[in-house]
Amino acid sequence: MKLNIKAFGLTCGILWALAVLLATYWIIISGSQGKTLSLLSKFYMGYSVTWLGGIIGAVWGFVDGLICGAIFAWLYNKLAAGKSAE
Repeated sequence: MKLNIKAFGLTCGILWALAVLLATYWIIISGSQGKTLSLLSKFYMGYSVTWLGGIIGAVWGFVDGLICGAIFAWLYNKLAAGKSAE
């Protein structure tokens, strides 16, 4: 079975963006300090555990998820094609 690289990348991007956004807003609403989640600021420029930071993190998360998902699907297709040829 071959994965559609664009569709898989887009799906991963959307899911990761939603995960970052919802996790950030959950930390804000619950009143926690969010020390672990604030480590994303080392990878996502402009991210912080704030309302605006959640949106910035979602944008970076979309880009990150899109690229990683596309690479994963491409690699899966290459490895699956090599295995079926044997």
